[in-house]
Order: sequence, then structure tokens, then C-alpha cells
Amino acid sequence: MQLPIKSILVFHAAARAGSISRAAEELRVTPSAVSQQIQLLEGQLGVTLLAKAGRGIVLTEAGERYFSMIADQIERIEDATGTIRGFRSVTTLTVRATPTLSNKWLLPRLSTLLDKHPDLELRLDGTNEPTDFNQEAVDIEIRHGDGRWPGLFVEGVADEQFYPVCSPDYAPAGSLKPEDLLDHRLIHSAKSQAQWNGWFPLAGVAPKERWRRILFDRSHMAIDAAVRSMGIALESTLMMGDEIESGRLVCPVASPPVVQITTQWIVCPRDHLRQKKVRIFLDWLRLERETWQTTYPLGSLSR
Repeated sequence: MQLPIKSILVFHAAARAGSISRAAEELRVTPSAVSQQIQLLEGQLGVTLLAKAGRGIVLTEAGERYFSMIADQIERIEDATGTIRGFRSVTTLTVRATPTLSNKWLLPRLSTLLDKHPDLELRLDGTNEPTDFNQEAVDIEIRHGDGRWPGLFVEGVADEQFYPVCSPDYAPAGSLKPEDLLDHRLIHSAKSQAQWNGWFPLAGVAPKERWRRILFDRSHMAIDAAVRSMGIALESTLMMGDEIESGRLVCPVASPPVVQITTQWIVCPRDHLRQKKVRIFLDWLRLERETWQTTYPLGSLSR
């Protein structure tokens, strides 16, 4: 029997993409051509490899096993083909992340990823809009929320700690008591999961019905406002590491309560985890997370 190379490659593309239409777009053929090649392969193997699931597809048990057996070999063939052609192939990875995480945490670290993987072309889409993975060509997302998205792979980025912060010109570190903050302008990040009306009871202070405040719809704007001495913000160490390290922000409260929440989550369809580029990004992100966690252990700004 002649080895059905074309059908195998088409099956690999469809299984990796999790969609007949996306595989057709990648291969520059019609969806019906993709379906036909997969049917030919299933006929030769005598098993069903793919099944419909909503607008996408899922691998059957036989399909999962077959894909795991051929994936590494096909990736090696792709690498070898690129080398023989005299160039190293470029792989595009599309990542969607919230604007604040993109600007404050991802961007300062991306050079370590790109230096280690020069063939990786990264597209970073900074938005708060959640991805519709059935309609959008996004490989992996870092999403703000509570982590409850059934049917998707979900992993927390880090346990964030929220502290009152301000410019040292506005108030020196440890110079205020929690109740003193009621007399200051408080900076609010409207979409944050940590809010002042929840922080004050933890500090043993009854919040006022009204206080001086300034509101922003993005945390990076609230952080920048605090650096500019506009008031005191309640923000995450994950987002303001550079400002803390440089001394542009300090915690003005002596021994503040520690508010620990996971607000940023790695999200993608489970079949995306089969893609080498997604695995590379995840491995890099987890290593960066470990490094960050050693810099900001629990209670690091409460001392």
C-alpha cells in the first residue's frame, strides 16, 4: 500500500488547528478538500480519526493516539524542509492579553523569549475582549477574570498581591496608618478585582460613604497616575514591578493587610496545546512566573 503522505499532512493540520476551515486556510485549499483527504486516510486506516464538535472538530481516541505518534515526526520534516531550502522557517504565534499585562509584565520580558527562539514571530494583541477561538486566529490568550471558562484549558498566571501604592513624593513608605488613607485622594481601577471598599474592612477601617477619588478603566493608567503623585492606588505587584523596583512607587501604609488574588489566566482550546509554538510560549511563561514569584513572595511589601 502506498503511504498516503498528503492525507497524513492534511490530518495533522486539521488536528493541530482544531478546525477543518482553519486547516483549509493554512493549506490554501477548500474545506471540502481537507475533509476528502481525511476520509481517504480514515478509509485506509479503517478507523475514525475526527468527529464534529459544534463548529469545530475533536479527535477520537484513535485520532488522539495517531496524532501523538506522528506530530513530532511531521514537525521534524517541516524543519528539515526549511533547512534544505536554505532558510529557517518563521512561525507566527498570536497572543492576546489585557493591555495592562501586555505593557507592564509581558513586554519587558519578551526579549528572553525571542532571543531564545529567533524563528518565532510574535504578534501581541493587547485587548480586554475575550477571544472567540472558533472565529479568531489567536493561539493563546491571557485573560482577566475569575478563571471559570468551561471547555478551555485554564491556568493561573500568578497569585497577585494588591497593596496601596503612591509616589514617595506624595507620601513616604510606611508613613501612614490605614485610616489616614480616608483623607487622601484614592485612585480606582474600575475593572480591578481588588477595590478600596473591600480593602478598608480588611485593614479594620470603616470606609466613608464618599471620598476623594479618581477612576480609570485600565490598571496601567491607575499605576501611572500614582507615579505622578495624583493620589494612592490599590494595585497588583504583577503589574507594577518596574515601578516598585525603581522606587517610583512605595507602599505608604505600615503593615498593610495582604490581599492575594489570581486575576490573570492563561486560556486556549486544549487542542492548541499540541502546537509546538504554544508549548514554547507556555514553557517560557511558566519560567518567567517562577522568577517573578521569587522576587515578590507573599507579604513582600508588608514588611
